[in-house]
Amino acid sequence: MANKDSLQVWDRLPPLANNKPVLIAGPTASGKSALALQIAETFGGVIVNADASQVYDCWRVISARPSAEEEARAPHLLYGHVSYDQGYSTGHWVREVTPLLLGNQRPIIVGGTGLYFSALTEGMAEIPATPPEIRTEADQLDLPTLIAGVDEETLNRIDIQNRARVQRAWEVQRATGRSLRDWQADTPPPALDIADTVPIVFDVDKQWLLNRITLRFDQMLETGALQEVEAMRDLYDPTLPAFKAIGVPELMAYLDGRMTLDAARERATISTRQFAKRQRTWFRARMQKWNRIDFSK
Repeated sequence: MANKDSLQVWDRLPPLANNKPVLIAGPTASGKSALALQIAETFGGVIVNADASQVYDCWRVISARPSAEEEARAPHLLYGHVSYDQGYSTGHWVREVTPLLLGNQRPIIVGGTGLYFSALTEGMAEIPATPPEIRTEADQLDLPTLIAGVDEETLNRIDIQNRARVQRAWEVQRATGRSLRDWQADTPPPALDIADTVPIVFDVDKQWLLNRITLRFDQMLETGALQEVEAMRDLYDPTLPAFKAIGVPELMAYLDGRMTLDAARERATISTRQFAKRQRTWFRARMQKWNRIDFSK
């Protein structure tokens, strides 16, 4: 958290009283998990994951999941609890988080998956599951073809450079005959009213974040990311969500001799920077009423 002392940290945060759930969103490598742990240790609470890559049991280092030592310092939930070969949707996450809102410990929900937070606090359309054959069909299509199969209103509401988001919209339209936008218009009330929370979003200096991203991938390599990916090499399936985590395709390419380690590092770093840019854009557009925090200065 940019080495700020505790006094400076608390001075920058909104009041944390009343045992309200704390929501902490922000781009990758910005220090969200460190803040969540500091809040849990100081005020109590259970830390709940809101990062789509950190749910998978095969990735601790490559997804920047809290270490075993950090997890021992405070309760952590919804980390590494999904098998690599299982799908895990926003709906799965909301259904798992909702009961935790009624527990005896204050939930401190932290992560970089903006869609999780919006579904939790704005509601989520109850869309039927995608049939496997349609998912298989979608996996084989390129991005322009998927875009062409989605209605204009839905396209205007999603990041069309994000294949997962476009494919989801295509699958919904193909499977149900209704656009994703139409389903979203029928969204029920949210599980958690934002007014009943302490919502915090990291809005940090761009260059500070880019420097941290570069340093963090090097740290991942030093602490076992390559060995973690190598352990999953025989099971690698690029169509599975777990294997789309940033750094995994790049290190798999290195292990297969298709890329040097330096090239893999550079490509993964670039992908992470692009991802962080998309996150920042999302947070600024969708979280305008959240408490904006900058620990980079």
